[in-house]
Amino acid sequence: MPQTKPHPDTTPDWDAQFATPEQIEAAAAEFRSDYARVKAEIGKAVVGHEPVVDGVLTCLFTAGHALLEGVPGIGKTLLVRTLSRALSLDFARVQFTPDLMPADITGTTVVHESEADGRTRREFRFAPGPIFAQIVLADEINRATPKTQSALLEAMQEQSVTVGGTTHRLPSPFFVMATQNPIEQEGTYPLPEAQLDRFFFKLLVGYSGRAELAEILQRTTTGARAEVASVLDGAKIERYQQLVRRVAIAPHVRDYAVRMVLATHPRDGRYAGGQFATPMVNEFVRVGASPRAAQALELAAKCRALLDNRTAPGADDVREIALPALRHRIILNFEGEAEGVTTESIVENIAATLPVEVG
Repeated sequence: MPQTKPHPDTTPDWDAQFATPEQIEAAAAEFRSDYARVKAEIGKAVVGHEPVVDGVLTCLFTAGHALLEGVPGIGKTLLVRTLSRALSLDFARVQFTPDLMPADITGTTVVHESEADGRTRREFRFAPGPIFAQIVLADEINRATPKTQSALLEAMQEQSVTVGGTTHRLPSPFFVMATQNPIEQEGTYPLPEAQLDRFFFKLLVGYSGRAELAEILQRTTTGARAEVASVLDGAKIERYQQLVRRVAIAPHVRDYAVRMVLATHPRDGRYAGGQFATPMVNEFVRVGASPRAAQALELAAKCRALLDNRTAPGADDVREIALPALRHRIILNFEGEAEGVTTESIVENIAATLPVEVG
């Protein structure tokens, strides 16, 4: 049986820090200020893509992982690098390739030699891989084989890796940002649904506009250099992650998020879905979203409410973040793929037709 590597328990008493409404209100004001500071630092290097930046920061402050998809050269890797510079966190980049092995990510056990009293002593020591960082960039994750992709599963879900029968804890906070290219699919390995589900958001990075592209040229072809300052550390990030979870949510808003997830489940005798499914879902969806989707909807809605200086999220918050939370958790059936239906259109249909409250 695997042995867990001992580590000191230094978890702060969050209940004491958020015991009163006044403490929560003060922490919320500080959170909004620090969020704006981090976003401003990212803006020094990244031009535009504001919805993507907000999505990445929402993942960070809800302790989730982000999947960025877009064509090459539009700033996906730059965004992750800039975020790591704006935060006082350890950063590691893994360039995924077909010959990458799981041990190249998690680390491996090596033989260590030392001299003592004229004798050579050998012992096995664990050499940590790049996953032992607080921000990990998994670049072009769909270029690695499924065996290597699966090495991330335990790390993303359990915040630990097991090598040689010993479980090693990863640092905290821990945040994986993966990128993938949707165009070049030859020789790639699409992420399995089990791993896609572990990403809090899937964010689509589009092209820059006319003014944004002109600003990119101004910054990159004139000798200008962006000086990104570190404005936030790991302790504060963990504090804000706990703060988001302390935000209250009305029963009808939580039920709306629950019904939105259930609305992605088609009518199927094997899984007993379909109670809230739209006709479009029943016609084109094979498998709907998991409970992780409901967690993402509620936590992201709470984060939006904090940033908007509100004490609780509403149904509009859930609708606003439905696309990045659900688009990668819905699997189309043959009819849907043949008709060219997208998961985005499925989510938009649900958000447009699902009533906020039911009797």
